[in-house]
Amino acid sequence: MSRIVIVVIDGFGIGAMPDADAHRPGDGAADTLGHLLDRHRAATGHPLALPTLEALGLGLVHPHPDLARAPTLPVAAGRAALGYPGADTYAGHQTMMGADFSRVTVARFAGHLDGVAAALRESGHGTDLLGGRPVLVADGCILVHDNLEADPGVNWNVSGRLEDVSFTDVLRVARVVRSVAPVARVIAVAGRTDAPLHTFVREGALGTVGLDTPASGFYRNGGLAVRHLGASLDRARRLPELAVDAAVPVTLVGKAADVLACDAAVCLPSVDTTEVFALTRDALRRAPATALIVSNVQETDLAGHQQDAARYASVLRRTDTGLSTLLPLLSSPGDRLIVTGDHGNDPVIGHACHTREYVPVLIHRPEAARPSTAGSRATHPDHLPPAHTLADVGATAAVALGLRAGALGSGTPLLRPAAGSAGAPR
Repeated sequence: MSRIVIVVIDGFGIGAMPDADAHRPGDGAADTLGHLLDRHRAATGHPLALPTLEALGLGLVHPHPDLARAPTLPVAAGRAALGYPGADTYAGHQTMMGADFSRVTVARFAGHLDGVAAALRESGHGTDLLGGRPVLVADGCILVHDNLEADPGVNWNVSGRLEDVSFTDVLRVARVVRSVAPVARVIAVAGRTDAPLHTFVREGALGTVGLDTPASGFYRNGGLAVRHLGASLDRARRLPELAVDAAVPVTLVGKAADVLACDAAVCLPSVDTTEVFALTRDALRRAPATALIVSNVQETDLAGHQQDAARYASVLRRTDTGLSTLLPLLSSPGDRLIVTGDHGNDPVIGHACHTREYVPVLIHRPEAARPSTAGSRATHPDHLPPAHTLADVGATAAVALGLRAGALGSGTPLLRPAAGSAGAPR
């Protein structure tokens, strides 16, 4: 019997991957957590207090002087490479759930503008170019454009201003775009601004052009509505579907409810971090002895996009507090709290895009006698291997739930199941 809670801290990187500079020059210096801790100390004169994350082993995977090196809880701690190209929430979550996203198509919108325009016209939508730039204006007010917050060409956005159009109308256009888009994700976004959307269109990296969403006010003016429309994937080989097929109840909380989009799961969307943890606790209290809960803390990512280190620190403190409230509810052998990220979003790097960084993998194991550090399986079977990817998070959760990890599209379990748990050998 195992209750598995996976908490994804969106945009929580712990240092650039070796190929970060190849994706965006300068990102080889990215370090979301390290820069955040440095900035907080410089601004306040004292370290950022993250006692729960430190107890879970964060200082083991990021040896920053402001983090305690020794975990005080029974954990296994390590870091994960992303396991997919670029740095993207949708691809990150799909990879984490076992989907093979190693071949995500990267395409700038300019190269597909004519085909998208034709599809929209065939569906009854009007289309125009925005001032001769590679941005489509659908129905006079909805922009179709490159996403400037992820690596160039990974995602496209369909954006509308709620003062001009409803989110339903934005979503209708986005679904047509999704039907012909080769990229991993088409994101429908609507919100409120103080000026027309076209005034916030900017040039991005590598020839991309799109809406500067943080500058537009969408993230701060209220009413934000978002829907992630992902590329086709083999859902039968993802962790939520495998769990449901095995009669394991699945709950998706926060942004995970949208990004993972499992029809048979209980979906509890929310953006506010405090509410995300309240919903997670409530789901955990109601859960039977074997269950899967996946929660996403989105506000860290939003703060990174806004390049607001102070806000990021505030959200991370609330996240730390929220994690502390989950631990007493996960005390049975085989229960797992897995804390990780999906990419980086360095709030001081100098741009509002995701950063290609390693992410932490912190696994609380209440049945373990002591904490363990990342190392070789040859020296201790409960140590995390020195190199793994986000796909291994889903595989580890699958085995703990008594599911066959090989049924996933990708991933290798990091830990053996606990004796007496659902996934333990019999």
